[in-house]
Amino acid sequence: MSDAWLLAHTGIAIVGIVVMITWLKTPPIFGLLIGATYLGLATGLGASGTTEALATGFGDVMAEIGMLITFGVVIGTLLTATNTLHRVLERLLGVFGEKRVPMVFAVSLSTVFTSIYSDVVLVLTAPLARRLGGRLGSRGVALMGGALTAGIEVGLVFVVPGVAALAVAGLLHVPLGEMFLYGLAVGLPTAVLTMLGFALLLRRPLRWNPATDELVADRDHDEGDGSPATTTTAVRHLPLSLSVSPVVVTLALIALGALANAFRFPLGPVALLSEPVIAMAIGAGLAHLLARRVLPAHEVNAAVGRALAMAGPILVLSGLSGSVAEVIGKSGLRDVLAGSFGTGFLPPLVLVWLIAAVLHIAMGSISIAAITAAGILAPIAGSLGVPVVLVALAACSGALFLPHVSSNFFWMFQSLLGLTTKGTFKTHTVAMSLASVLSLPLVLLLDVVV
Repeated sequence: MSDAWLLAHTGIAIVGIVVMITWLKTPPIFGLLIGATYLGLATGLGASGTTEALATGFGDVMAEIGMLITFGVVIGTLLTATNTLHRVLERLLGVFGEKRVPMVFAVSLSTVFTSIYSDVVLVLTAPLARRLGGRLGSRGVALMGGALTAGIEVGLVFVVPGVAALAVAGLLHVPLGEMFLYGLAVGLPTAVLTMLGFALLLRRPLRWNPATDELVADRDHDEGDGSPATTTTAVRHLPLSLSVSPVVVTLALIALGALANAFRFPLGPVALLSEPVIAMAIGAGLAHLLARRVLPAHEVNAAVGRALAMAGPILVLSGLSGSVAEVIGKSGLRDVLAGSFGTGFLPPLVLVWLIAAVLHIAMGSISIAAITAAGILAPIAGSLGVPVVLVALAACSGALFLPHVSSNFFWMFQSLLGLTTKGTFKTHTVAMSLASVLSLPLVLLLDVVV
């Protein structure tokens, strides 16, 4: 089969996946499976070859990230059950004061609590953000909305153990310690720069108007104490430093392993503990033990059950994206796509960003866009002439671009913050797009430095 036909079938498969998910409202798992199956059959793998590629790709990804994502979501859910996130934010506000609250939210949510599922973080933090926004002047609610966006979504895609960061790293076979260090180097400055840029945009181009951008009923509503809506009530609280220790211990072990590999010094018996799967398991186990200290056993078990339910869709989507990658590799498309990238008029990392951005605009889900882009790029990531970790970060950067009405998070954001649709575009859409655009130069700068 000619290269032109291989590329044509690839385009048909990708467009078909997007059409099925967006226009036909097909569940993503079926859209990805149908697209991968078509690609295998159309490119000559045959029925048995296509089936083998689908199974192999799915299994390889599960072996790479299955336990990582599961343990990560368990840690986040148990931290949610013990109210740790809300306590940390309240403590930070006491230290830095209300004037710095948007930056405090953006930085802490993008670095410390990335293991908590993004929808859950939004539900927990939105009441507090609305209450505090009312104290920051006429643009306060908008600033807090931008802070939630910059914190939650940037952490989701860039900073391990964010589920999208874990999934993309696994699909592209990026060592988790390397993804953590490089992702933090991009994610933290992105959150800070996004807040600085967003604050400037609110002054003139966006011209925030509470009368038209916020819902009157919500602006007049008494927010109470801003405590998160949750059915779990902690019996008592552990010291805050102990409550956050599952995240601190997990990231410290992963970072230790990454630094040991980078500087080539042996860790001896400690090397086992720095393996990402073991580090994540230790963090999940520690979170479980601490939760049992403050909650009844049945509530802790229920929290673990919720974590497994949340992890399932991400695992399946990641596995099916791995199936797409395996089909591309088996069909001979790897070399063709690599050549197409190599002869492009834009740098490879910019093209990666564009692919993920288009997928996000079409699909409306950051995680699905990042995971799908990684699955498409996995077979050629090592031949683009740039470190694979930067390919992963470029895909994550593009997946942030231009969220809109097709996103479930968009409507949750609007409802929980009490905004009009216009106000949601001004906050969530603008702040996310700004984070996407600002993070790309940081990824390109890392390409120059490393």
